[in-house]
Amino acid sequence: MQTATEWRRPIGAEPLDTGGVHFRLWAPDCRSVSLVIEGGAGHRAGNRQESYALAAEESGYFSGEVPAAAAGTLYRFQLDQKPELVPDPASRFQPRGPHGPSQVVDPHAFRWNDHGWLGVTRHGQVLYEMHIGTFTPEGTWEAAARELTELAATGVTVLEIMPVAEFPGRFGWGYDGVDLFAPSHLYGTPDDFRRFVDRAHAAGLGVILDVVYNHFGPDGNYLKELSADYFTDRYENEWGEAINFDGDHSGPVREFFIANAGYWIEEFHLDGLRLDATQQIFDGSAEHILAAITRRVRAAGRTRSTFLVAENEPQEVRLVRPLGAGGYGLDALWNDDWHHSAMVALTGQAEAYYTDYLGTPQEFISAAKWGYLYQGQRYAWQKKRRGTPALDIDPSAFVTFLENHDQVANSAQGQRTHQLTSPGRYRAMAALMLLGPATPMLFQGQEFAASSPFLYFADHKPELGRLVREGRRKFLAQFPSIAGPETQAQLIDPADPATFERCKLDPSERRRHAAACALHRDLLELRRSDAVLRARGRVDGAVLAAQSFVLRFFGDEADDRLLIVNFGRDLLRVPAPEPLLAPPDHRRWAVRWSSEETRYGGAGRTEFETADGWKIRGESAAFLVPAPRETTHAG
Repeated sequence: MQTATEWRRPIGAEPLDTGGVHFRLWAPDCRSVSLVIEGGAGHRAGNRQESYALAAEESGYFSGEVPAAAAGTLYRFQLDQKPELVPDPASRFQPRGPHGPSQVVDPHAFRWNDHGWLGVTRHGQVLYEMHIGTFTPEGTWEAAARELTELAATGVTVLEIMPVAEFPGRFGWGYDGVDLFAPSHLYGTPDDFRRFVDRAHAAGLGVILDVVYNHFGPDGNYLKELSADYFTDRYENEWGEAINFDGDHSGPVREFFIANAGYWIEEFHLDGLRLDATQQIFDGSAEHILAAITRRVRAAGRTRSTFLVAENEPQEVRLVRPLGAGGYGLDALWNDDWHHSAMVALTGQAEAYYTDYLGTPQEFISAAKWGYLYQGQRYAWQKKRRGTPALDIDPSAFVTFLENHDQVANSAQGQRTHQLTSPGRYRAMAALMLLGPATPMLFQGQEFAASSPFLYFADHKPELGRLVREGRRKFLAQFPSIAGPETQAQLIDPADPATFERCKLDPSERRRHAAACALHRDLLELRRSDAVLRARGRVDGAVLAAQSFVLRFFGDEADDRLLIVNFGRDLLRVPAPEPLLAPPDHRRWAVRWSSEETRYGGAGRTEFETADGWKIRGESAAFLVPAPRETTHAG
């Protein structure tokens, strides 16, 4: 707990070790603010509300100590003596949802067991994106925690949790959050969240949280009743009003978000954040808000390493450049280029935002070496240039994925990638992603070829739900294959509870889909155990045919590795005038891993380098290592 003179968060409710609670609120548009206790711990007046006037400070803040309040107290604020009460925008918990009272939480009451946990750095990580509401049939922190040992055994190292900030309705993706400090009551209590993180660390798993700092949801957001300066009309935002990070009176707004970033690291022991749609965070300040957030997260981690990853549609690599070099100091960026090229290669479809990709071997070679494919070239789909130069950025700073929440849902039926292509091609692409030099990310259920779809779902009030449904139809109409009236008529209603239920994973499929589990476990074990892959040294590549290529991973003393990938038909290369295929001196290539292992559903392992030339089976991948060359009579 805190004393009245110790540091506390700029706003919110802070229990004091001397008893009572200190409350502070930024409401510069108000003349008076009262704290109204509605029930819970510390409430001594039965069903009668108790009101306490807060003192006005400079710059629009109101604050005060309330001896009658304690952890568990339910409260709201009364603004200018109006009858309507509003929840705390910095509430640590909303047990009845965003329109109900806030609850005082003592963040120091939880007993942590992760004292030896060192945090997360970028090197060697395998991310796993998870939506708590659909990860298990129960959709709770407690149920999700029961699966942590299994995830760790798969080879995952960091969980990336989709947004959990309180949002309206019975279900949703979480990107319309309105109470940024309050973990959604739908998944459990704040201490349930803490217990999940504690158990993840015990299993050797890091945990980062997806946060939305580019907009607030349209329902349950009371900030404008406190101050119009939370928002600005100087920028156009895709999802409503832009947040005021650089205009008049933006200081407390910046402070709000910076405090929120540190809050998750300090009070929940999270290992970092994933920042949603950073291109919609507008800031012309001397220090960009993203750089300020980076500084705060690093400081909050103290002796623990922290990991920051961002989504950035225009592919601005300054986000991962060092703070001292004019960057924002983040660790990694999602790589949509890699995903789009992979989907074209797997499905043959190149419509809408896949238009500018060919899915060719050279694209995968370039992505392995340089990260983004578009680093300033003209991008036909957007009719403008895309990306910024990234040739000096380490490949591990790019997060590659075959699935994420957006990309699976951006289809008519929310189908998984393995359902959209052939088994052989899918196994080969999984190998390319999981053995490649970038930081790979799996989406929940991908590791066992989940049969459940992942659709867009959101529970809103009827009129808002109608607008969301129409907006979703309009968005998907950019795909000609979905734009037709027949397909449009079959699109699934995001507000239907059955849509949400269909997306829940069936954990028993881990056993029933043994081949998919074995594929992902073996690839991640190879990624972790092979010394050359683990070192992440120089990588080069060469095109072998229209749909086939080789990546060479260079090790110490010519201890190199080859990854052969073929998305096309059987290939015989005679001759094979490609230097990257040459083995180290006095050595030959031997297959250490093949996507054609029968345990994955393949036809069986074969050698690639034979007396007849290079034989590369169609729709396959193999990982080759140097082996002693056979002795012959010729010497």
